[in-house]
Amino acid sequence: MIYIIMGVSGCGKTTIGKLLSSHLNLPFFDGDDFHSESNIKKMSNGTSLTDEDRLPWLTTLSENLVKWELAGGAVLACSALKEEYRKILLSTQTLVTWIFLDGNMNIIKQRLDCREGHYMPSTLLNSQFSLLERPQYGMHIDVSSTPDLIVQEILKKLKV
Repeated sequence: MIYIIMGVSGCGKTTIGKLLSSHLNLPFFDGDDFHSESNIKKMSNGTSLTDEDRLPWLTTLSENLVKWELAGGAVLACSALKEEYRKILLSTQTLVTWIFLDGNMNIIKQRLDCREGHYMPSTLLNSQFSLLERPQYGMHIDVSSTPDLIVQEILKKLKV
């Protein structure tokens, strides 16, 4: 089983994903680690990625989902903001549980402003929210709580 933690930058995908992977005894992967140098440079300069920029990244992640599922599963943190992006991720027919981390822009911007060592500036948050197509499926988790409580809520919903 693959668990994809999705949402806008700064919502806690990496933090929650690492905690969840530890509870589920599955490897954790961060979608950010699979971006090309040109994508990272573009975002670092405050420029939003285009669909064309994202396509090779999404294709690589989709191919890895197959490998990770064959190896016993994984937890992936990946923005997957648009439905078309999620369809690309699932183009390999991998079994996925979607976990959407949802929160208001003020809370998430505050978290982004406190984050150090990440290439995504909070100035791109508006573009992330404008691209976001909230899924009509999967778990929807409010991010206003602490990471430990969020993971407990996810585990309860997973019945693990």
